[in-house]
Amino acid sequence: MKGKMRLITTMLIFGSIGVFVKNIEMSSSEIAFLRGVIGSLFLLAASFLVKHKPSFKALKANALLLLLSGGAIGLNWIFLFESYRYTTISNATISYYFAPIFVMILAPWVLKEKLTSGKIGCIIAAMIGLFLIVNPGGEGQNQTLGILYGLLAAALYASVILMNKFIQNLSGFEITLVQLMAAAIVLLPYVWWHGDLTFTGLKATSFLFILILGIVHTGLAYFLYFTSIQELKGSTIAVLSYIDPISAVIISAIFIGESMTVIQIIGGILILGSTLLSEKLEYKIKTPTATP
Repeated sequence: MKGKMRLITTMLIFGSIGVFVKNIEMSSSEIAFLRGVIGSLFLLAASFLVKHKPSFKALKANALLLLLSGGAIGLNWIFLFESYRYTTISNATISYYFAPIFVMILAPWVLKEKLTSGKIGCIIAAMIGLFLIVNPGGEGQNQTLGILYGLLAAALYASVILMNKFIQNLSGFEITLVQLMAAAIVLLPYVWWHGDLTFTGLKATSFLFILILGIVHTGLAYFLYFTSIQELKGSTIAVLSYIDPISAVIISAIFIGESMTVIQIIGGILILGSTLLSEKLEYKIKTPTATP
């Protein structure tokens, strides 16, 4: 399978995450923890199969950042899954794609990058789009709360993007493997304290879906992603990454009958368009806008 087709497959897999999460009868923290465990085990097995040997010296040098970013990924999943529960998959996904806007806002302070007029325009357009998505008073308090959870997930993912820029001498595959393991480790005390993971009364479908989420949506999807981006240009990666939110809207409409108003569609176009333009302004793009 060629690099472009692998990336398209990955984005389609990511686009179906919401439908699976909505049908898993477990708490968001349980789902996030099990996703980290299953996904990291899959990638660990894949690293052995391809005979990939990580640099333990580099892992040790970046240990703190890997732990912090891994913890942020775990919390990011919890908020994203909560967003799916309170609002539509379309609203949650588009809110989550606000992550690069947060990166743009923080970059002048964290990365010492200049905030150009073009980037300011993208931020303003995204803000307007978010206002249209939220649609105050139009869909109820739960919808607004769900979008807020999506934005919190986006903020956490933005922090991961910024922290990853300071991680050195490790490949994207190595970083992701360790971050998934760190996510599971960080979430374990929280899940244990709340007395979750009893699996009491868990339906067979929920058990099957959590396996699919861990193996297909995490392990396999991340493996396909990191093997594909080695063969593709940054601009190609950026454009193809938008298959994720578009497919999420289509899949949710087909399988669970969700819909968006015309105003919300316009808001979604403003947010996704501004994030795509912001990446074009960066010239060099190494990661997709947001990886759920």
